[in-house]
Amino acid sequence: MSERKSYHVMDATDRVPVDVAVGVLIERDESGHEGRFLLTSRPQGKVYAGYWEFPGGKLEQGETVEQALRRELHEEIGITIAAAEPWKVELMDYPHARVRLHFCKVFAWEGEFEMREGQQMAWQSLPVQAQPVLPGTIPVLQWLAQERGHTGPTHLG
Repeated sequence: MSERKSYHVMDATDRVPVDVAVGVLIERDESGHEGRFLLTSRPQGKVYAGYWEFPGGKLEQGETVEQALRRELHEEIGITIAAAEPWKVELMDYPHARVRLHFCKVFAWEGEFEMREGQQMAWQSLPVQAQPVLPGTIPVLQWLAQERGHTGPTHLG
């Protein structure tokens, strides 16, 4: 008589999402019209190194999305943000993690940009020229396109 073993296969619904605060930093002109937005590259040594994304990071225990975003943007790119306007939430399944991305628009900040993790930064407009773009960034580009009445591709590649 053979023993039957049962193996549970994990799928995306089994993985608890990691909450991530993401800053969509947008330049505004004098009339309040939204212009270019900031993308940064993922640093060497991280998953998806070299891919372009909106900056941010994981929430720590007890932090709100805005607190996490304020901390992460100061740690990663050296700026202090003013208000973060909650915008959209997107659940992304990556091979290495399931993440709940809390996107916030940021229109005001202080300090000089300093890429403290050796990453790159680029002010972009649609279609984004920087490539490759992180999969979690693509929905944001589509939302910006909808808001701005942009037709055609949102990014290269």
